Amino acid sequence: MFDMKKPRVVHLIDDTTAGGVMRVLDHITGSSELAEHACHKMLKVARGAISFRKIHADIIVSHLSISWRTLPALIALRTCHPLTKIVHVEHSYTAAFVTHNVARTGRFYTLLRRSFSLFDRVVAVSNGQANWLRMQGLVADAKLRVIQSYVDLQPFAEIPDRSGPIRIFGAIGRFDRQKGFDTLIKAFRQTKNPDLRLCFFGEGDEETTLRALAKGDARIQFKGFAPDPQDAYRMVDAVAMPSRWEAYGLVAIEALSARRVLICNACDGLQDHSIFGAHILDDNTIENWFDIFAAQDSGFSPCDGRSMTRVLRDNNLENWHGLVRDLVY
Repeated sequence: MFDMKKPRVVHLIDDTTAGGVMRVLDHITGSSELAEHACHKMLKVARGAISFRKIHADIIVSHLSISWRTLPALIALRTCHPLTKIVHVEHSYTAAFVTHNVARTGRFYTLLRRSFSLFDRVVAVSNGQANWLRMQGLVADAKLRVIQSYVDLQPFAEIPDRSGPIRIFGAIGRFDRQKGFDTLIKAFRQTKNPDLRLCFFGEGDEETTLRALAKGDARIQFKGFAPDPQDAYRMVDAVAMPSRWEAYGLVAIEALSARRVLICNACDGLQDHSIFGAHILDDNTIENWFDIFAAQDSGFSPCDGRSMTRVLRDNNLENWHGLVRDLVY
């Protein structure tokens, strides 16, 4: 039930598959600190289904997929709520996504401009993503906000520190072409150091392909899905993120909070993490990742994860509170 004394914020989601978006939404709707200023609730809707059912809320927040197929449903949402403030959080599309996945960019940008025009505000989940939205003229600057994705990082901040040289590199996340784990395996297999390990934590459609690439190298280990994600970080000295595109990257803030060395590709929202000590790889090639593995003892140090955790938490709270204030009061 809503507390009628506070603004009512309903978050729409059309994909409840376990993953980063659901973790972010679970945090938003379960945060006692966010609840001090607004009542946040989640509502599951069918993807692309046109519905004229009235949603009783002061603010509707779309975490919905944008495509030509779902555009009519977004138009229906706007039509049915002409006086309600509607916000869209863009979890998926980025500059690097376009590079790797979109052949007809003009048509794609037309879709985004048309869709984003339906909303009172559009939220980018990273500064890197927001810069792309501005550069392409996809969102009017007055409507654009940045709220970096966030989950509770305290359990990661409590993980014991690692000491000594980097010997175990971790790759954590969904086994998907997006994550670039194939690049890691190809680079790692060129190293000769018998003391190094490359450990994968996760599952997904690319697992068979990745195992085939790793076949014959006992140093490359597949640990399966970690129900308790902290377990993965406890086992590794450094985390590698060779993502081909990434709107923000929850793995990055988890790794930094756990004070693990983080090395990631300089794409999209991953660049946001450089201010907290992430090591950014400007060219996401097999050769450069080989150099990282070969120089595992040189120049890498973890950040002050506990300080970072406080900064990200405070920023997330203030940005959500600010968005509600902006739209309701």
